[in-house]
Amino acid sequence: MPILNRAYELQDEIAAWRRRLHANPEINYDVFDTAAFVAEKLREFGCDEVVEGIGRTGVVGVIAGRGEGPTLGLRADMDALPMIETTGLPHASTRPGAMHACGHDGHTAMLLGAARHLAETRNFNGRVAVIFQPAEEGGAGGLAMVKDGMMDRFAIRQVYGLHNLPGLPVGTFAIRSGAIMASTDEFNITVAGKGAHAAFPHQGVDPVVAGAQIVVALQTIAARNADPLDAMVVSTTMFHAGSAFNVIPGEAELTGTLRSLKPETRALGLKRIEEVAKGVAAALGAEARVHIRHGYPVTVNHGAETQVAAGVAADVAGDINVDADFRPTMGGEDFSYMLQARPGAFIFMGNGDSAPLHNTNYDFNDDAIPHGVSYWVRLVETALA
Repeated sequence: MPILNRAYELQDEIAAWRRRLHANPEINYDVFDTAAFVAEKLREFGCDEVVEGIGRTGVVGVIAGRGEGPTLGLRADMDALPMIETTGLPHASTRPGAMHACGHDGHTAMLLGAARHLAETRNFNGRVAVIFQPAEEGGAGGLAMVKDGMMDRFAIRQVYGLHNLPGLPVGTFAIRSGAIMASTDEFNITVAGKGAHAAFPHQGVDPVVAGAQIVVALQTIAARNADPLDAMVVSTTMFHAGSAFNVIPGEAELTGTLRSLKPETRALGLKRIEEVAKGVAAALGAEARVHIRHGYPVTVNHGAETQVAAGVAADVAGDINVDADFRPTMGGEDFSYMLQARPGAFIFMGNGDSAPLHNTNYDFNDDAIPHGVSYWVRLVETALA
């Protein structure tokens, strides 16, 4: 089954929606204009039910098929990032400090396009719930929608997600069974020493030196504590201390992230971050206070649903254009919460040779639209045949 002719016919219109969303990005849960636009379109398409305000600002549209059957959930994220766009494109962000730098504008537009086609044809049994989620970028909007009872309210049996991927050619897909994206925890370490004049370090306890030792020692967690075959990344990304060249400050603050692909590795890493920080600080006469912010869990694809998704992608793009054993990425995704609540699968779709995600020069590739729309429609027609 090649790309749907209808997807090509709708491409320009879907691209126009996408560019409208791109020019008007909204952050976290404050996606009021985006959610209103989505709800308006779903009603215009003739969805049987459109519900707003799920998980604060999420939207769900329900489309009934021709016969009885289960409900399939399809999810797109709506929120942008707190970044300043530098693309210079005609549809660039008009809202300073906000930018669609991860392609959620494209995800939303493609799912809207699929919803339109599915509402027109209804060539399936059961129901489709098209899910438009806020706050993927750190706000756990997926968890908020699950906690708001979305799965039970709409009797969702399985749930699927999709994300564009720069560097993967347009018209190709990538997926794997099991862990496909990492957990995303954050740590903050405050190193308390004793301030002193820089000329007399022996009169104080230098938290900068202690902090520097902690940064280095944290790297031994992945190198010497974790099984070499289990992926783990510990990155210290911020180090703040001091205010003058000749003053040893009283405190230093370190911030970073732990990424892993197994719950056991995650637990080990979090435990060792605290132990290493406190131990190194104590050895140097300082004190370390460690705060952990638990982020998204590992995104784990379910076996049977991954096979279905990979098969549908192959129907759309051809076997040669689907990597069904894609290497996991250490990036994170809050679709993980939906996959904890229901079986399903998360797939990557090629965005071509674009700037990377979360880059000020990134833009979603509109050439990918027919591929994404076709994937969603074929998935519904296959899983709900």
